[in-house]
Amino acid sequence: MFLAEAATEAVESTYSHFDIFMLIFTVLIAIGLVRLLMQRPRKNVLAIGFAAVCLLVFLAADYKMISGW
Repeated sequence: MFLAEAATEAVESTYSHFDIFMLIFTVLIAIGLVRLLMQRPRKNVLAIGFAAVCLLVFLAADYKMISGW
């Protein structure tokens, strides 16, 4: 019982104000990717690939960040 109490007391939230900025940047990258995909005459493949990789990295970072809350 003593060890279980110590383990629950040791768990703290890792939330910080930077987390909100991470979520906002993720949304902005997603909006940018959608706008790149909606271009009609000619699509910039390099920009689409870069935005997709950035979005995947930020989504993974957000998942790891939110799971620590």
